[in-house]
Amino acid sequence: MASKRALHFVFKVGDRSKTATFFRDVLGMKILRHEEFEEGCKATCNGPYDGKWSKTMVGFGPEEDHFVAELTYNYGVGEYRLGNDFMGLTLQSSQSVSNAKKLGWPLTEIDEALYLAEAPGGYRFYLVDKERPPNDPVQKVCLAVSDLQKSTHYWSSLLGMKVMERNEEKKTVLMGFSDTQCKLELHDIGVTVDHGTAFGRIAFSCPCDQLSELEALMKKEQQKILTPLVSLDTPGKATVEVVILADSDGHEICFVGDEAFRKLSKMDPMANALLDKAMAEDKSDEWFAKHKQQKSSA
Repeated sequence: MASKRALHFVFKVGDRSKTATFFRDVLGMKILRHEEFEEGCKATCNGPYDGKWSKTMVGFGPEEDHFVAELTYNYGVGEYRLGNDFMGLTLQSSQSVSNAKKLGWPLTEIDEALYLAEAPGGYRFYLVDKERPPNDPVQKVCLAVSDLQKSTHYWSSLLGMKVMERNEEKKTVLMGFSDTQCKLELHDIGVTVDHGTAFGRIAFSCPCDQLSELEALMKKEQQKILTPLVSLDTPGKATVEVVILADSDGHEICFVGDEAFRKLSKMDPMANALLDKAMAEDKSDEWFAKHKQQKSSA
């Protein structure tokens, strides 16, 4: 269904400064927009927290035609426990590999022209050492599943993704809404999927009038709905409607109305400065050090 498109993956970050260095200076992504919130999100965008948090969107290009990363930072949380649910994001950029080597960021050579780099928090990024393609360099996101057949049915039959490739030996299925978008790879790990406290969320958009239809389908099929259709406000920006689902392994899946999201997600020329300002004004590390305390571990 080409009317649906892949948008972003949500990463919870404990160290916003080191994370910004990884995405900006190592991967070479741009800060697309930065937003600060005084209280938790109605759709738990920042996890099960109700305090002050921020959202930073980073990518190789505008959200309207690139798959990007959403970095959520909860001011009082210093680290999250990584599970086995997120298996990696693959992107093609020889510049990213060059940047990592120049900055001394640890790289592990996996194969010819393929390197593994870890973002702060342990999130895995696979870097293909080839020239960036003219479109989106982000190729795929890989998620762990415990029953490949069951998961493939969910993502293809219920969500409408097209199966593009199966690898029986590796126990993987590659799928997507179109050939030109970032793909989703499901990898059967043969054990229970553990989301830790760092659990992420993958987001897609669809025409707004399809959201209620999607919610109704999930109810009919007795599938998990984590957040029924709800409107989300962002100060000074468009209000969007979202519904949050979960597959059989508990992977969180956000669908947002495309029309309003395109308005909300316009690139902000001040985004980089806003992030730098927020990091400079964030004295939480100093406060905890002064009081001989540590930030909480989620």
